[in-house]
Amino acid sequence: MRRVLYNKKLPAYTLTEILIVLVIIGILVLLALPNLMPLITKAKSTEAKVQLEHVHTLEKNFFFEKSKYSSDLKEIGFIQEKLTTDGKDGKANYRIEVVNSGSNTFVARATAVADFNGNGTYNVWEIDQDKNLKEVVPD
Repeated sequence: MRRVLYNKKLPAYTLTEILIVLVIIGILVLLALPNLMPLITKAKSTEAKVQLEHVHTLEKNFFFEKSKYSSDLKEIGFIQEKLTTDGKDGKANYRIEVVNSGSNTFVARATAVADFNGNGTYNVWEIDQDKNLKEVVPD
């Protein structure tokens, strides 16, 4: 029969030591977060640029077939991904729409559905038929 020693102390960290480390990590994150917010906003605005360039490509293809631009995203084949505000399945941060279209011109807009840096303004990007991509409202 084997004898087990239960009274022997094993080297380990105490709960107090672990909590102190977690508090220190939390303080460091709070200090670093304001410096990272512009980078987070810039990364999220990449989504708007990519989506608008995709709309531009679809509009050009539609123009070559029909000799006009369309204001209907479904007509050109663009499918809006579910927005982050639509529930847990939503991943898109920007709502895409065509705000102006005609026989020779179009303007598509991407409007943020969330205020990324908490300053009260929502980021807006636009693209036109000449692929001029510009930030209309910075966040």
